Amino acid sequence: MTSSPYTRWTDLADSELTVDNVEGILNTLPDDLWVAAACADRLVDDVFLQQKLLQIGLGRTNSIHERVERLLPTPSDQDSTDEPYSSLTEYFKEVERDGLLCRVRVALLTRLDCLNTYVELCKEAPEEEVEKDDEEEDEEWDDDPWGDGSVKPTISRAPPPFLLSEFLSNDLLHSACLLAVNQWFDSLRIMFSRHGSTLWPYRFTIFDLIPEHANPADYFTLLPSCDTQEVKPHFESTRSEKDWSESPDVRSALDSASVPSPFTKQPALDPPTDSNALPAPKSAEELSSWYRTRVNHIISTTGMIDSALTLIQHGVSQGIHGLDELGEELSLLSRLVYDSLHGEEAHEDDDWTLARWTAMKPSEVTKAYLAHSTPATVANDISRLVMPYLFVLESRAERAGTPDPSLSERLLHDYILSAPLDLVASIFESSKPTLPFSQRLIKKDDDMVRLALACLYGNDSRDKWPTMSSIFECLPAWEVTSDDEDAADTTVASLGSFVTPTTTRPSCTPSDLLMFFKPLPLSSLSRALDILDVHLESGEILARWSVSAPLRWFLQSNSDPNEQRAWANRMARRAGGSDDQLNTTEDWEWLLQDMLKLSAKADNKLGGAFCLLPRDEVLRIYFSGLLSTGRFDIARHLLKSRNTRLTLTNDVVEDICLSCSREFYDNASSGNYKFGDMKLAYECLSVPPPSGPLVREKEFIEATSRLTSFNITSRPGIPISPIEIRLTKDRLSLVSQVLSSNSDAYKHTEVILDLVHKLGFKDDIVAEVKTLAMLADTALQVEDFTRSYETTQRMIDLVLNLRASSMGSVDDSIREASDVCWIACFQLGRQPEFSDTDKKLSLLGRAIEICPADKLHDVLTAWRRLEQEDIDAREERLSNRHGGAVDSGDNRKRTAAALLNLPESATSSLQERLKSFHMPSPPLLNTPDAAALASRTFKSVTANFPFARGRSQLSHYENDGGRSRSGSRRPGDGEDVSSQASKVFSKGIGWLIGAEEGL
Repeated sequence: MTSSPYTRWTDLADSELTVDNVEGILNTLPDDLWVAAACADRLVDDVFLQQKLLQIGLGRTNSIHERVERLLPTPSDQDSTDEPYSSLTEYFKEVERDGLLCRVRVALLTRLDCLNTYVELCKEAPEEEVEKDDEEEDEEWDDDPWGDGSVKPTISRAPPPFLLSEFLSNDLLHSACLLAVNQWFDSLRIMFSRHGSTLWPYRFTIFDLIPEHANPADYFTLLPSCDTQEVKPHFESTRSEKDWSESPDVRSALDSASVPSPFTKQPALDPPTDSNALPAPKSAEELSSWYRTRVNHIISTTGMIDSALTLIQHGVSQGIHGLDELGEELSLLSRLVYDSLHGEEAHEDDDWTLARWTAMKPSEVTKAYLAHSTPATVANDISRLVMPYLFVLESRAERAGTPDPSLSERLLHDYILSAPLDLVASIFESSKPTLPFSQRLIKKDDDMVRLALACLYGNDSRDKWPTMSSIFECLPAWEVTSDDEDAADTTVASLGSFVTPTTTRPSCTPSDLLMFFKPLPLSSLSRALDILDVHLESGEILARWSVSAPLRWFLQSNSDPNEQRAWANRMARRAGGSDDQLNTTEDWEWLLQDMLKLSAKADNKLGGAFCLLPRDEVLRIYFSGLLSTGRFDIARHLLKSRNTRLTLTNDVVEDICLSCSREFYDNASSGNYKFGDMKLAYECLSVPPPSGPLVREKEFIEATSRLTSFNITSRPGIPISPIEIRLTKDRLSLVSQVLSSNSDAYKHTEVILDLVHKLGFKDDIVAEVKTLAMLADTALQVEDFTRSYETTQRMIDLVLNLRASSMGSVDDSIREASDVCWIACFQLGRQPEFSDTDKKLSLLGRAIEICPADKLHDVLTAWRRLEQEDIDAREERLSNRHGGAVDSGDNRKRTAAALLNLPESATSSLQERLKSFHMPSPPLLNTPDAAALASRTFKSVTANFPFARGRSQLSHYENDGGRSRSGSRRPGDGEDVSSQASKVFSKGIGWLIGAEEGL
């Protein structure tokens, strides 16, 4: 069964439509309304096919033209009182088919207009590059020798953002928005020109969809302009003449007859119902606000200041009011973003927005313009970036009615005061008085001087002396004569106190200094330049020797000799201790020359950094610094050289050498004078000729070295340091430590005595006596009674000779030596373990001879007891030999002198002392208070002994009938004075020199 043409059409899909089957099917159908409606109902993406459908549909509607035209009213009919539309309306009511054909014709014409618009849009489509492979080229180019096989781009038109069917079915606003989003600005312009009446109320909705990154120059023709209000453009019609079906009469008749549309897909010309529609033109203020909002949105989302500026410039050209100042701001901001930040020099935090820009102060803007300037570019950057900005500020101030002629100058000066010195030097280089006035950045000479003084004295740099000197060289050379030069000097000298930090102003900034220099007259400024010249030269000298100081230091120390002295010491010492240590005599002569230059004054009475120090003091400081480096060979050479400037007397040289040697000594960590600081301390004393003080200091160093070799300690486990040895008030205590910490040291009497002599006791008999007493006590502690007796005898000889040489007068030193001597004799003479009774009696006899009168009875009691023990022992031996008793009294008288073993003169002296001495009765000596009496007596004698207690290796003996320690009795058992004294003295010399134990 063959299907009808109607069925064939309805069964035919849109994708199967072709020009042939469209014509083959529709042309055979007799029903004009059905064919026209079928053409209107079909939407395809092929332009030619869609055009063919519309043409066929419109052809089928031509048949009613004559019928409708006869019923249209004429102008004469419109003047009549009859209803002008009643016949056509009634006709459409009666012949509904023709009304439907009119409806279809209007829709087809509208769609044809959209189709033509689409064709025009595609013609204005943006160009894009399409990659094309070489294989698609003509075969004749296959062997092209210049071909490289790469993909070659070709230029073609981009496809629209929507298909033809979508464009014909969607409303025009939607399509226009898609064109705006995709930046099809030429196509969008065509849509506005062909369908402006429909799109114009939604123009700002479309404009707001244009991407912020799009170049405003590409859509200038779309943007609104202003006269007194927004200018509404004149829109062209899509066709030169309207079709009869589009006449108001026909449309009115169709509406009055309620003729429906015969298809579901309506044309896309009717605008949507939208509250954003603005059919009326905007006011000038509203347009200005829209441009500002658009600019802020562009900058905040993209940061493209140039795009925003382009948009504002276009708005100004279109008569939009209130955009001039915004244009200025954007122009200045664009200079900052695009002219001052260069590639890799721009930082991530340089995210500039209009809000940030407008919130900045003028001084901050100036610094931002020059934030990435270099010494090579800063002058040019000021001219092309900063000066235009400052000119704009001045213009605005004038327009606001508050002119400020000094604004540019003040802001430029503020930047110079805060800029780094290398940039400041470039600015001054571009402001030289020799340059033409128009080219100078700083126009006035006195401003240059004030700024230079403030910048140089206000910075803390210590290593930019060439830069500071280059700034000075740019300043004008004035020859100002002042009637009151002292006043100028006083004014400049007051700078010293001005730059000195205080609690209220911890630091003096360049801005503070500029305020100080502003009121100064030219004479004071000229004098200040002279002083600056001297200070710069001094600063370069100090920097040369690694002791640089900020320039303001020269002002602060101008009237402070202590500060100058401290810096001179630093210069003399650090120069030799720096990384490039001075190794030659010429280097040190150069240093001396510079130090003397800093202490001298020029013809203009201006002095250098050490101008308050006398020449001799500078020489002393220099020589001390030389010695502190350990270059003693150079020091000797300079002292002996005939051409040297180091003119110091021998006494001064000796004093400096002693001082430096002691400094080395105090800083030494080891006492060995063969290496380290102690070696330097020793060798430093060989620089000047030998003298008594130098020899004594050398001997003291040798003694220190020997003391540390004995490994004595200042605290448990910590070896004694040289500085502790020097600070020890009683140096004999050090000898005591040597004896107590070294078991065999007491055997080397001469070594110990030599150590004592080198410790500063060379001619001190009392110190020698005390040393011998310590040696004897140490020997006693280890029960070396022979060596202890020999040492005691040597001490006795010293004391007796000392007493003999005093010619009967007794001073404190003789008394002190005597006390030490008799106590040592009494100590050893009372030792029970010492078995040589004759020697013990001799020692006790010497003790009786030397001791004070108030101590004689105690010593004599001990001597008598020892004598009695010896006599009893002799009698016992004689009795055993002769078999009978011997008269003890006669024997005692016969042998007394022999037992004392004293010289005849000493015996005579002792006899005289015994005759004149009245001893208490024996019962008194045997009382319990006798022990306490002896204790108090010997404590008072030995309380001030300077040496410390030695080791006590012996136990205490109590002499009671010759019994040993195991058989001793307690003191409370009625023991006599002799027994109590034996127990006291058996503790050794250590008790005598202040040990906590004892009596």
